[in-house]
Amino acid sequence: MSKSKSNIFFILNASVASFGAYFCMYAFRKPFTVASFEGLEVFHIDYKILLIIAQVIGYVLSKFIGIKVISELKTNQRVYYLLGLIGIAEIALVLFAIVPKPYNIFFMFMNGLPLGMIWGIIFSYLEGRRFTEILGVALSTSFIVSSGVVKSAGYFVMHTWGFSAFWMPAITGLLFVIPLLFFTWMLERIPKPSQEDIELRTERIPMTATSRKKVLLKFLFPITLWVLFYTFLTAFRDFRDNFSRELWDSLGFKEDPSVYTSSETLVAIVVLLVLATAFYFKDNMKALIFYQILLLVGSFSIGISTLLFQFGNISPFIWMVISGFGLYICYVPFNCLFFDRFVGAFKIKGNAGFLIYIADAFGYFGSVLALLYKNFGQSSLSWLAFFVKGAYLVAGIGVLVTSFSILYLNKKHKKNKKQNINYQLVLNENTL
Repeated sequence: MSKSKSNIFFILNASVASFGAYFCMYAFRKPFTVASFEGLEVFHIDYKILLIIAQVIGYVLSKFIGIKVISELKTNQRVYYLLGLIGIAEIALVLFAIVPKPYNIFFMFMNGLPLGMIWGIIFSYLEGRRFTEILGVALSTSFIVSSGVVKSAGYFVMHTWGFSAFWMPAITGLLFVIPLLFFTWMLERIPKPSQEDIELRTERIPMTATSRKKVLLKFLFPITLWVLFYTFLTAFRDFRDNFSRELWDSLGFKEDPSVYTSSETLVAIVVLLVLATAFYFKDNMKALIFYQILLLVGSFSIGISTLLFQFGNISPFIWMVISGFGLYICYVPFNCLFFDRFVGAFKIKGNAGFLIYIADAFGYFGSVLALLYKNFGQSSLSWLAFFVKGAYLVAGIGVLVTSFSILYLNKKHKKNKKQNINYQLVLNENTL
């Protein structure tokens, strides 16, 4: 087999495996959000909000745990962690259906606790390769598409098969067990990074507490900026995802469950095509600058499309698609691609999973705070009005943070370029 054919086969195999595995994970996490649980309250708090908060708190704790676990993860442990954690999540869903409310809220917390580490496990199969951009984009589109698809599946389980809103999440998860096993088997067949991969992207190795601390201290300023923006992005994205039914209902799509899939699939295709172009940047620093430009484009897309929607210049569907594009063109790079390039650009001895999980931990913590603020601080505000305000806030912070980030990376780029020139001059002098 020629090298080009071998590369194409590798890309297809790894993309399908990672996409499929993470797609299946969503079936154990998101279907319950398609149920409205209308009229249910606990201590005068909306029952669905409590379920979402419980799951997200579990997810947040999982991300903080993952900072250590994922950064130290060895290759021979991945498959056991992947299947074991998802198995725990499914058991929690069964107990959620069996245990009466409000006590079953605890099991939604237990469902989120293991699932927060799945992303890092799957991405560890892909990072540090010359094709990571393509593989990362394929993996990232899974959480754009899968959220809508598994919600449609959950809706089908409730309204066609007649399962209650409490049993629906567990039944939907069971439907994806066999596909999960198949895609996990495919992941295990992905070969290790080649020597060429290591030369281009830096070798990825497990990290210690000392090496993690060293990286944080050295890059504290840019990491703080990126985590700040990502925190607001995650809160906005989670709100859009968890309350998509309420948002679409208020926009006039109450009896159209297909809108969850159609809108997100369109967003995923456009985001996939745009982000895949970063593969052509062999220079890691130039790729980082490219991602910063995309962050600006995404921030403006969210803000301007929301303004046009409010003035009636675009339809609700077009607004959700454009703002969704803006959201995910910012959100997806932070999940894998941006930090993978960052590790390669600065020759960091470690892995991208460490930085991804720092961002994710604070991101989902911000998501919990946003839910609490909506329930206790803005309870009279409709879901749609709260979402619109969030769109403007995310857009403004995105433009501000990205502007500072571009200045930082440009400065670092010039400094590295100068150091490389000086190093080359010293080599020439020694040669003479």
